[in-house]
Amino acid sequence: MSTFALIHGAWHGPWCWERLTPELERRGHRVVAVDVRFDDPTATFEDHAATFAAALDENDHDVVAVGHSLGSYALPWVADRRPLRHQVYLCGVVAEPGRTFAELNREQHILNPAYPGGLAEVPGGTRWVDFDLAREIFYPDCDADVVAAAIPRLRVQARSPLTERCTFDRLPSVPVTYVVCAEDRMVDPAWSRRVATGRLGAELVELPGGHSPFYSRPAALADALHQLV
Repeated sequence: MSTFALIHGAWHGPWCWERLTPELERRGHRVVAVDVRFDDPTATFEDHAATFAAALDENDHDVVAVGHSLGSYALPWVADRRPLRHQVYLCGVVAEPGRTFAELNREQHILNPAYPGGLAEVPGGTRWVDFDLAREIFYPDCDADVVAAAIPRLRVQARSPLTERCTFDRLPSVPVTYVVCAEDRMVDPAWSRRVATGRLGAELVELPGGHSPFYSRPAALADALHQLV
């Protein structure tokens, strides 16, 4: 049995793993859905890594960290804080030493340029106001009841993670897999494939569908994760 520690992405919370969790548990694993509070503009990635570590038991020696979207950006800080068996970038954005994510996105066009049109500014961050666009970007292949439950739970996303510089000289050396979704409408799949093999040296796993496979195909995602251990 492995412990899968799941880190949600921007605007989301640990609730987004509700369909994946029972699938992993049926395969014999323990699941910890970590709430890293990306809505807190004062929190740093060091803080998020501390939250991750605190969510685990001291006896969790076989940990697979799975970061979705912006959640995967926290993986270097997580791996630096506590031992991991494996790390998984799920439709993830990847830190680069010495850079901020805002710089990387401007240069490499990682994210769908349409998404800011669905957001409203709030102190320190943004929140979704165009729920049709949120549905199109996050959940295009998800069941209607799943989308109806998810949309009202989207929360504020702080801007600070986008401008925090990665201070590592190199990314921690932990075995890594990148799961790319072929029809992802938030993180460009072509960019994901290039970075997974080029910058990360990761094993690449490809699934069909959009940005939220934990909702659209939880069994297939659980199978892919189970095969890692």
